[in-house]
Amino acid sequence: MIAIIDYDAGNTRSVMNLLNRLGVPFELTDDVNTIQISDKVILPGVGHAAAAMDRLKEKELIEPILNISQPFLGICVGMQLMYSFSEEGDTTCLGILPEKVKAFKPSPRYKVPHMGWNINELINQDEYLFTGVDHAETYFVHSYYAEISPDAIATCDYETKFASAVKKNNFYGVQFHPEKSGKVGELIMKNFLSL
Repeated sequence: MIAIIDYDAGNTRSVMNLLNRLGVPFELTDDVNTIQISDKVILPGVGHAAAAMDRLKEKELIEPILNISQPFLGICVGMQLMYSFSEEGDTTCLGILPEKVKAFKPSPRYKVPHMGWNINELINQDEYLFTGVDHAETYFVHSYYAEISPDAIATCDYETKFASAVKKNNFYGVQFHPEKSGKVGELIMKNFLSL
């Protein structure tokens, strides 16, 4: 069973729809015991980093998340919360990754938010999350980006290069939305679910 962490962030419905399409049992939950005994854990999210961290604190989910030993996937804001700090609301985050999340700077050529399809450049061609993905074009919606770190497994370019997918031990994160990325997104989610 897959636990989708319920912390009042947007976009959980889209992730649930994808798992339904894939025929995968899941539960939307903020119950620590349910999260701990699940096979996999997903932290989706569209919203503000500071508000998201506040909700995780209120629900006493920070320590349980940091102690997860099964495969974990942070999506969009869920990935950004894995970092040490976000400029969005000057927020201290989970600290799974030491780098920071920064704001995109708008320019005549690059509007903020970064919204739409973009190509992921794989740093490690053998990375399991992207197995079978020939053309890693995925759908993004975000105004903040994660710095590239040694844990980045893919990058994307939107005036500046940023980490579009990361992995540290059992913790995975994707800045894009697999649930909105068509067949490529489905395949990436299937790869995660088969870890």
